[in-house]
Amino acid sequence: MRDFEQLTMQELSLYKSKNKDYTQGGSAYGNFERVSAIFALYPNLKLSDPRVVCLAYLMKQLDAVCNMLSMSYEGKIEGIEDRARDISIYAKILILLHQENKNVAT
Repeated sequence: MRDFEQLTMQELSLYKSKNKDYTQGGSAYGNFERVSAIFALYPNLKLSDPRVVCLAYLMKQLDAVCNMLSMSYEGKIEGIEDRARDISIYAKILILLHQENKNVAT
């Protein structure tokens, strides 16, 4: 039981640290709320499309960067530069997924 509690406490610590990076004291679910508001603008997106899933991951990082810049802070777990690299990687994955999708469609 002690090992379970120790793992739980480690997860709680990580959650609190990451949540602070994403929210800087705002809504605990602000990142999810903002990204979902953006996706609500596109009601025909299909979650079964890997490109849309890739966009969701990209948007999570993009929103975090926008929030950091807007509120003038740098994340402690992942800062702006790390998140920008993630955005770049997801953008490349999106290109590859889209090319693959075009090849399957033809």
